[in-house]
Amino acid sequence: MKVLDLDAVRAFVLVADLASFTRAADALGTTQSAVSLKLKRLEAHLGKPLLARTPRIVKLTADGEHFLPAARALLDAHEHALGAISTGTVRLSLGVSEHVAVPDLPAVLTSLHRQDPGLSLEMHLGASTSLLPQYDERRFDAVIVRHEPGEDPPRDDGTPLFTEPLAWLAAPDWAPRAGEPLPLAVLAGPCGVRAAAHYAAQAALFLRDQALSTAAHDLRSP
Repeated sequence: MKVLDLDAVRAFVLVADLASFTRAADALGTTQSAVSLKLKRLEAHLGKPLLARTPRIVKLTADGEHFLPAARALLDAHEHALGAISTGTVRLSLGVSEHVAVPDLPAVLTSLHRQDPGLSLEMHLGASTSLLPQYDERRFDAVIVRHEPGEDPPRDDGTPLFTEPLAWLAAPDWAPRAGEPLPLAVLAGPCGVRAAAHYAAQAALFLRDQALSTAAHDLRSP
């Protein structure tokens, strides 16, 4: 009789929900290679390909689509069995920065519930600058916040989860109008992204002025 590896099934469901090996690995607290290995073993065990892997996206095969509802039911039944002998509820108060509350969050929370049905999670959204003082006052058990390099005061009581690169995005045919302010969509201040964007813009202006100054000097040189 074939016995399925629940960890591999859980990894499959997360990859299906998040459409990403990397995000699934982050949610499980493991590495992308470990998730990939689990799924390859699961596919070998079932004798069917469950995922169609491409450089950009991960999609379910027809067999994967067929297996997904059964995989969810298996995980739910497993957690229900564990919950039948659970001794109580664990409450976790979590503060989350508005910048971190991404579309993947519902799938991550669903995964947490599956892993521990007795977990009662109270989540509060807010700005990083307001969440940290509340954490220091013990109003939250944990917080997920943004931290900019060089930000004061420095803290050593946290763990970096990921590094989020910033990029300037606009329509392909958009061009700034000379002399007009640059429109920028960010959250209301205080906002770490707003500060980072302002710093990047100021740095770009400084480099431009330096380049123009050097060019003018070269033109004046004999």
